[in-house]
Amino acid sequence: MKVVVLGTRGIPDIQGGVETHCQELYPRLVRLGCEVHLITRKPYIKNLYIKEYNGVNLHHIFAPKKKSLEAIIHTFLGILYAKKINPDILHIHAIGPSLLVPLAKLLGLKLVVTNHGPDYNRQKWGKLAKFMLRLGERLGTKYADKVIVISNVIKKILEEKYKRKDTELIFNGVTLPQKAKTTDFIKSLNLEPKKYIIAVGRFVEEKGFHDLINAYSKLNTDIKLVLVGDADHETNYSKNLKKLADENEVIRTGIIKGSKLNEIFTHALLFVMPSYHEGLPIALLEAMSYDLDVLVSNIPPNLELNLGKENYFKVGDIENLKLKLEYKLNNPILNKDWSQFLEKYNWDIIAEQTLKVYKKILKGEKR
Repeated sequence: MKVVVLGTRGIPDIQGGVETHCQELYPRLVRLGCEVHLITRKPYIKNLYIKEYNGVNLHHIFAPKKKSLEAIIHTFLGILYAKKINPDILHIHAIGPSLLVPLAKLLGLKLVVTNHGPDYNRQKWGKLAKFMLRLGERLGTKYADKVIVISNVIKKILEEKYKRKDTELIFNGVTLPQKAKTTDFIKSLNLEPKKYIIAVGRFVEEKGFHDLINAYSKLNTDIKLVLVGDADHETNYSKNLKKLADENEVIRTGIIKGSKLNEIFTHALLFVMPSYHEGLPIALLEAMSYDLDVLVSNIPPNLELNLGKENYFKVGDIENLKLKLEYKLNNPILNKDWSQFLEKYNWDIIAEQTLKVYKKILKGEKR
């Protein structure tokens, strides 16, 4: 079975939830017998000569590095490129690229769309962009042969708004890590094991890092705060966030992967996710896989995980976040056992579930 993948910036080790999702999923589908071709966006690829990753064929094509045009232009070019490859399945990720699902259908391609969440709720988008994203959600939901959703929250949205009741619920996953035994990287940041809080993600408004820094600044503690990540596109918000972080002695690691990220997670005391918007946050699942205590905003995708009320705070409420941080730091939990929560977020199972969706399309299963 030949599969073309579109809607991700690329793999491997590129910042983003969709990117992590694709990096974990598609090598597993290769091992299950699929021939996978993943179309990347050239501006994000450090080495354009690398054409393969763990059996996945990589095709690097043009994309303007401008947030308002990047996804739509790359998707248009990617669909034309996919038609040349002539796959059995074209798998498009996210609702922005889904705007061009009708084009793919006109070209005769069989389509799976994965809806990673209502991106029009992100604060970074203006009115026109929000409209286009809503249209992408509508067109992808209406015209795709199969729609995969990564959470019950998204499944309910598509049922209520578009009456599509045959969506396939397939969660994001997490790989259980080998914890780091080294501390060289954290020492280079003047950090000590179990003496710092981490937050991970892009420097965009909906991640809520400004709330976290403002709450942290009110604490009387020697526990440090570390932000892992950066902006894909430098904005006034990202510049101001970095300034706010520096003024409050918050440590910024930039975008890190591999052994450095492993160290940061392994030796952290607490993981905090102050997001206003998420699909099913892989960063949170990763933190739980490292047995970290967590504190997350009470948005529906986070509440769906049912982590216990002590692990939630009211989104956007800096005072409530400060009080919850104080409690967590005064009552630290080391090596928290999240195994019962993580059983269903297994990438091997997710790959098998995705392959079943592909096979349903090829068998001609009707909606």
